[in-house]
Amino acid sequence: MGVERIWLGLAALGGLLAVAIGAFGAHGVADPQAKAWMDTGATYLMLHSLAVFAAAFVAARGSRLARAAPPLFLAGGLIFCGTLFAMAMGAPRILGAVTPIGGLLFMGGWVVLAIAAMAKPAAS
Repeated sequence: MGVERIWLGLAALGGLLAVAIGAFGAHGVADPQAKAWMDTGATYLMLHSLAVFAAAFVAARGSRLARAAPPLFLAGGLIFCGTLFAMAMGAPRILGAVTPIGGLLFMGGWVVLAIAAMAKPAAS
C-alpha cells in the first residue's frame, strides 16, 4: 500500500478541515447564508474524505482503477467546498458558477469507485 497511504493521510486532513470549518461556521459566522454554505461545504468535505478512505482500501485490494477516485474526490472538495467556503467568507458570489465543477468531480469519483469496487481484483 504505497500511494494509498498518501490518500489516507490527505483524507484524514480533509476530515480535520471539515470539522474545523463546520465548527467555525456554526459558532463564528452570523450571516445565515454564509452559515448554510459553510455547513454544506463541511458536510460534503467530510463525506468525500471518507470516500477517499474507501477508495484507498479498494485500491489496496488490487484495483488500479480505484486509484483514480481519490484525486477526483480531493479536487472536487477543493473546488466545490472551497468555493462555498470562499463565498461564505466574502468572496464574490460569481464564484458560485465554478462550484458545480467540483460536484461533477465528486460524481466522477463515485462512478470510478463503483466500477473499481465491482471489478475483479487484479491477480497477485
